[in-house]
Amino acid sequence: MKTFIRNGRIAEKFSELKSRGEKALITFITAGDPDLAATKKIISRLEGSGADIIELGIPFSDPMADGPTIQASSERAVHKGVRLKDVLGLVNEVRETSEIPIVLFGYYNPIFQYGLKRFARDAKKAGADGVLVVDLPAEEADELKTELDKESIDFIFLLTPTSTEERIRIVAGKASGFIYFVSVTGVTGARKKLSAKVAGYVKKVRKHISIPIGVGFGISTPEQVKEVCSYSDAVIVGSAIVNIIGSPGGRENLYKEVGSFVSGLKKGTLT
Repeated sequence: MKTFIRNGRIAEKFSELKSRGEKALITFITAGDPDLAATKKIISRLEGSGADIIELGIPFSDPMADGPTIQASSERAVHKGVRLKDVLGLVNEVRETSEIPIVLFGYYNPIFQYGLKRFARDAKKAGADGVLVVDLPAEEADELKTELDKESIDFIFLLTPTSTEERIRIVAGKASGFIYFVSVTGVTGARKKLSAKVAGYVKKVRKHISIPIGVGFGISTPEQVKEVCSYSDAVIVGSAIVNIIGSPGGRENLYKEVGSFVSGLKKGTLT
């Protein structure tokens, strides 16, 4: 096992939860949907309702790995003019009042256009703790990893049910923070039932990985959260939350619905 645990908010959060007999609830939202001010309030509501780590999506015009729900949220934010620099500004604002771990979740093109060194430096300055780049394979990630390592930012990678032993070993040598294990092949989106094979896949990955493993894609109910937490260190929920944010209705109702939904999910993480 070559993976390492870096000191920082993410490692501290997992350690804290382990001491309390809890698993981590990681929630995904898209920055700028419905707007940046609302996103800041949603992050606060997520934290107050039990979310342990926030995955903050960087809007992108071609989010190919995401299903219709998150694609639509990204499109809404892009149409509002939200760019990477705005997301970093939002993280900086959140840091004025919160220490919740934040992972910047996005695609390589906006980061590359921004500049890898500049991105790593500005992400650290803003207060980001981790980075996950959906379309950057571990084999091609060394340049960005070098810059993130300089700033002590965790680089989080995806593994899937089709990941080979070789791919798992490569990721094991480069990942920190946690591993995002994709519970199904295909794009993101809430599903009624999870594959019974996921537990076995996670067990296979754990032979090579020493950092926490979070499972995501398709999880949307407290029952699914409880099931996933029986064999993982974290559960990741995105589309189901983004779907609430994208539903018609007043802002206050939105915040209440998100809070109530996440509170229900968090109960499933208690071991």
